[in-house]
Amino acid sequence: MTLTSEHAWLQRATCDASCVHAGADRPGRRWWVAVRTGMRICAAVSLFSCVWLLAVPMPGRWHVQRAYCRLLLRSFGVRISVSGGPIRNLRGVLVVSGHVSWLDIFTIGAVLPGSFVARADLVDWPALGPVVRLMKVIPIDRGSLRRLPAVVQTVAERLGAGHTVVAFPEGTTWCGLGYGRFRPAMFQAAVNARRPVQPLRLTYRHLDGRLSTVPAFVGDDSLMASIRRVVTARRTVCHVGVESLQLPGEDRRDLAARCETAVRGAASAPATAHALAA
Repeated sequence: MTLTSEHAWLQRATCDASCVHAGADRPGRRWWVAVRTGMRICAAVSLFSCVWLLAVPMPGRWHVQRAYCRLLLRSFGVRISVSGGPIRNLRGVLVVSGHVSWLDIFTIGAVLPGSFVARADLVDWPALGPVVRLMKVIPIDRGSLRRLPAVVQTVAERLGAGHTVVAFPEGTTWCGLGYGRFRPAMFQAAVNARRPVQPLRLTYRHLDGRLSTVPAFVGDDSLMASIRRVVTARRTVCHVGVESLQLPGEDRRDLAARCETAVRGAASAPATAHALAA
């Protein structure tokens, strides 16, 4: 859900409920949609109840985390297509991408698992709170600029210790048709720790290839409404582009710009609402 901000350092997403359109299913098959939805919900609940296993030290834990996230996504009716560079279990890398949905967490977890920088109030969310604590999420109070340096320091320490950290530099969710600028704050952690950044390009599409806003979590949307759209859609495909690894350099703004260009490609200019929707 988008945070409506009174703070100048936070960008405000222009996306709202009008951006989100549920995926159309084949006519005359409502019975199958109901059956499929019920099966998905049962599978998702069963898998979600086992999420605590990811905190147990075990051989091949990185591969187990990836497999678990893929299975959980499949239970929601989401498939992943990965392209670009090879996927390696790199030590001490900052992973960044655009931010569309709560699905982003599991999508990235299926490719490059790590601890996430996420809004602090997630700890208080029903069902998600225990998972957030279990996954050692780094909480950020997006309404408090004075606490930002401490978060950056925490991220730098984890990177320096060889851990993978995932951040969403836009600072809020967008619908997937519009998007925001990458803010440079989190990139300072990579500069301080002298660790590289791995940009990922996430694009959600319908089964027929059209861009999809079904997973979007924006405006006044509720988590349950967003989940309902995803599980009732015929199928959602997330294309994950593994872009070139970026060395930190000395300037966080330059690093942020390079990563944004890698993630957005030729469309890295500021998001002018929904020009991509045409």
